[in-house]
Amino acid sequence: MDFDFTPEQIAFRQSIERFAYDVVAPRAAAIDESGAFPSDVLKAAAALGLTGVTIPVASGGAGRDYLSYVLAIETIAHASATVAVSLVVTNSLVAELVAHAATRPLHETWLRRLASGEAIGAFALSEPGAGTDAANQQTAAVADGAGAYRITGRKVWVANAEAASVAVVFASTRPGLRQKGITAFLVPLDGPGLTRTSRDDSLGVRGLGCVDLVLTEVVGSEAERLGDENQGFAIARQALDGGRVAIAAQALGVGQAALDEAIAHAKTRQTFGRPIAEYQAVQWFLADIATELEAARMLTLKAAAAADLPGPYGPEAAMAKLAASEAAHHAADKAMQVLASAGYRRGSVVERLFRDARATEIYQGTSEVQRMIIAADVLSR
Repeated sequence: MDFDFTPEQIAFRQSIERFAYDVVAPRAAAIDESGAFPSDVLKAAAALGLTGVTIPVASGGAGRDYLSYVLAIETIAHASATVAVSLVVTNSLVAELVAHAATRPLHETWLRRLASGEAIGAFALSEPGAGTDAANQQTAAVADGAGAYRITGRKVWVANAEAASVAVVFASTRPGLRQKGITAFLVPLDGPGLTRTSRDDSLGVRGLGCVDLVLTEVVGSEAERLGDENQGFAIARQALDGGRVAIAAQALGVGQAALDEAIAHAKTRQTFGRPIAEYQAVQWFLADIATELEAARMLTLKAAAAADLPGPYGPEAAMAKLAASEAAHHAADKAMQVLASAGYRRGSVVERLFRDARATEIYQGTSEVQRMIIAADVLSR
């Protein structure tokens, strides 16, 4: 498999590197400190095509491949994990779903707005009792027999929802049948019956605009359905496959940033008259981190290449997310050990990276879920 990037991909990454350095990085600490959703940064990212990276140009997107997409997400995450995952949600979990599964009216109403960044998307799958067990949907969509549904339930930890215009909402249309009875809808967030409620503060990836959504007989029509009735679980899995590749890239960006902080500190911090980079213990920390990140990067690029081809790529996406998120966690942990008190201090870059890295092992499927997907694939061969 050839991972030499094309001149176009290299030029795109370089433009994103400039944006990340000039615009995103200077805001990262403030976003984390305040917890405020960075709407202005997302608007600036949209101007570079980062809210519709893989959406066709004819639909208002940038028309790029998944390799370009993961290069961009890793680069943004190196500056801010929050901005990166916000882009992942509106790209992989919403815009791409609308492109692949929406009716023509939904395309015309929402796809160009999402791809251009005029609208931000949210993904409402998780519930109080449906996180890892995503098929346990208690939100219900009851058909009225006249082409409409009334949707009632509660969604939790809905990223981007504080500022989003529209959300993909999953609901049970055949109670008791779990994944065989779930339907996906595209729901505007300014309609009657829908309330955004505050959410407890999070440890890391602060400023992601996570709120709960309470739906009380929200009306959704057949035209607002994504795919066929009772096919919503398959649609969720399709979205999460793409999202996991992108979250792997996000984890790589966080892990690489932690490694870079550790290297810079090791070269300048002296003990007993020598830079600590000259001590074998520190060198082995850095060697292990670099090796794990590079191995995870290869898996992520492989999964991105698979996403550009016809056919399923769930196991590749799971391997990439598992390897990258755990490598990022290890990188942040060891970077803090290298920096010692300088890293453990509240407000240090490594302290923020340490908190951000942990989230990549949880959202869009925990590491345990990824292992279940990989094991099922291995056992089926």
